[in-house]
Amino acid sequence: MRFGFSTYVFLEQRLHPGLLNAMHRSGATAVEVFAARHHFDYTDRGSIRELANWFRDTDVRPSLHQPLYADAQWSRHVAPSLDLIDPEKSRRIAAMDEIKRVLESAEQIPFRSITLHLGMKGDAWSPRVLEHSLTAIEHLKAFAGPLGVQLLLETLQNEVTAPERLLEILRVGHFDTVGVTLDVGHAHLTDYLNPGAGIDAAFELLLPRIAELHLHDNSGSRDEHLWPGTADSGIDWQNIGRHIASLPVDVSGILEIAHELGETADTVTRKGADFFNRFQRDAELRAEQDSKTQIKER
Repeated sequence: MRFGFSTYVFLEQRLHPGLLNAMHRSGATAVEVFAARHHFDYTDRGSIRELANWFRDTDVRPSLHQPLYADAQWSRHVAPSLDLIDPEKSRRIAAMDEIKRVLESAEQIPFRSITLHLGMKGDAWSPRVLEHSLTAIEHLKAFAGPLGVQLLLETLQNEVTAPERLLEILRVGHFDTVGVTLDVGHAHLTDYLNPGAGIDAAFELLLPRIAELHLHDNSGSRDEHLWPGTADSGIDWQNIGRHIASLPVDVSGILEIAHELGETADTVTRKGADFFNRFQRDAELRAEQDSKTQIKER
């Protein structure tokens, strides 16, 4: 697995090479750029060129997260405003247009994929939602394909992106090249409310489609985006490690840490390195234990 960071941790700041260097120093070999104009101005050629040069000079794999807010509306106190499956057609078109603006940056920055949201928190499933999802994916897939960008659908806190519903969307639309971003924190919230329907079930159902993981922790009551292993009643990260071992090595594991935590470049480097090193040690220990078990069974 390629471990990395989402720039969401620095969302309140303008993204620049110094912040990317902080993530890279932690050992990150992948970076998901969170698209918000005050953070990454995907309409500014100078900003795009600056990031393109940085990625060109490193071995770090870039990916995108779609914008969630219209330009002037972003705030920690304002709900996301861009919705690909909004009941209003004009709003769906506006969301797709904004995502296409982001995708144009892939002409210079070699983004491998873009993570998309289908719906908002708490949205229910319906035939209308299926229709709007198919239209949005087909439209954006046609735009992203020539740029070499794969579409990934994220598991959220709604019925629309429950694993079985995502698989239905992909099956009905014949979207063989569209993948999934499994958000471990969101899956844990599902598990907390409905035991057995969360993390293990999501990995089992989505395994062939998973192209990226979002890694963060929470106490089970709300989406806190905490550092892994820091939440009371949090996620079993040993269990996550076992699931990760079953994934292709090309999958990216992205730390998606809340910007509200007030992390600095130095703390991101230090805490990221601690997590990556700990995860690697745990993986090596599991491999050693599995090897011993196999020898005994022989």
